[in-house]
Amino acid sequence: MIREMCKKAKVAAFEMGKLSTDAKNAALHKMASALEANTEKILAANEVDVQIAKSKGVKAALLDRLALDQKKIQTVAKELKEVSALPDPIGSIISTWTRPNGLIISQVRVPMGVVGVIYESRPNVTADSAGICIKSGNAVILRGGSDALNSNLAIGEVLREALLSTNVPVDAIQVVPSPNRKVAEELMGMREYIDVLVPRGGADLIKTVIEKSRIPVIETGTGNCHVYVEEDADLQKATPIVINSKCQRPGTCNAAEKLLVHSKIATQYLPVVIAELRKNGVEVRGDEETRKIVPDVKAATEQDWGTEYLDLIMGVKVVKGLDEAIAHINNYGTHHSDSILTTDFGKAMQFIKEIDSAAVYWNAFTRFTDGNQFGLGAEIGISTQKLHVRGPMSVQHLTTTKYVILGDGQIRK
Repeated sequence: MIREMCKKAKVAAFEMGKLSTDAKNAALHKMASALEANTEKILAANEVDVQIAKSKGVKAALLDRLALDQKKIQTVAKELKEVSALPDPIGSIISTWTRPNGLIISQVRVPMGVVGVIYESRPNVTADSAGICIKSGNAVILRGGSDALNSNLAIGEVLREALLSTNVPVDAIQVVPSPNRKVAEELMGMREYIDVLVPRGGADLIKTVIEKSRIPVIETGTGNCHVYVEEDADLQKATPIVINSKCQRPGTCNAAEKLLVHSKIATQYLPVVIAELRKNGVEVRGDEETRKIVPDVKAATEQDWGTEYLDLIMGVKVVKGLDEAIAHINNYGTHHSDSILTTDFGKAMQFIKEIDSAAVYWNAFTRFTDGNQFGLGAEIGISTQKLHVRGPMSVQHLTTTKYVILGDGQIRK
């Protein structure tokens, strides 16, 4: 099954590389309209997945990622239209230069080819990934988790049917119909067909794909994200930032998981911010210094500092200053998104320079690390590695380049 899907995707990818911008944009609009027209069908499939998850005791934050409603489907459709409005990267010239022998050399963007996506929980990823791949001239094979199988298949079917009335080959979008892990492992071995693999999900999924894939992997990271409150921070602004970073959607990878506070303001600030976190249902786990100030805080363990909770839990630590905060974040963080709250320009610049993360913030919350929030359109994931892209990955990031050389009879002597 997987090999046949890959063969079809390879053929489709060749056709995708020849399509015009108008043809791809027209397909994206058809896909968006099809999602809206088939909302009830998709919601019915999603309800089956949600009920199964509830019966298994899946926690609320993860249910939020799984569950769809009419508004979410409308948002996904809107994002497909927004992707269509983005500049087409394919064929764009990155740079051109002329050599002394008269050769004109250009570096030009081209599609990756076939993109494989292995992901968990979020059925909106099915449509987002498909849209980004279509716009960037790629074919895509989507393998979602068992928890969203019915939702993913329903969305995939709707999108493929929409392509029938377009110039985009229907096999440019394929959803793996089996939740079997052996099928996923077979997919990871299809190096001769798939050009790049993007895992999107929890730490265990990403680790498994990195270790078992024979295909080049773009690692989309887990988000053990930090907010550091300096001694000179505007505390009236700091508390809403901390609460919003943790509580708006705790099950996302860009939600803050850890709060670091300068020791000089810890006695003043920790009782205030911890009280606000608790009002919002957050379980606080603190280091020894935090527990001296707020004694009923649960003791944090060494394991806590490196954990992405994806839940209403937050680790709190008191640090002696900026250098200790930076060292802690670079040691325990996942190089995703980290923020400093300070009124001091020099401290902010040191934090920005020395924190080794894909997104570094000054006086803002970590939840802005998102393709749409960055103005990039829908994203296929947030990369925390350094090759070949870092941060939110949108249309332009699913391309590679080729060199085009124009000559007039030159030979090499």
